[in-house]
Amino acid sequence: MSDNDIVLVDTKQAAQILCVSPHTLDVWRATNRYPLPFVRIGRKVRYRMSDLHIFVTQNTCNAGGENE
Repeated sequence: MSDNDIVLVDTKQAAQILCVSPHTLDVWRATNRYPLPFVRIGRKVRYRMSDLHIFVTQNTCNAGGENE
């Protein structure tokens, strides 16, 4: 397990990292729009930094619009 696996950020921080609004992440969670894992601790939602990095990597497209 790397250090990034245990670093958790809240919805606002995750939204800033992904350049989307916190509301967008709320919608993605509610609708399963994108497979972005999250951790629920009581009523709080957190995201692992490692999962955010994987999500960005998996959704990176080249100039032709295809995923790398």
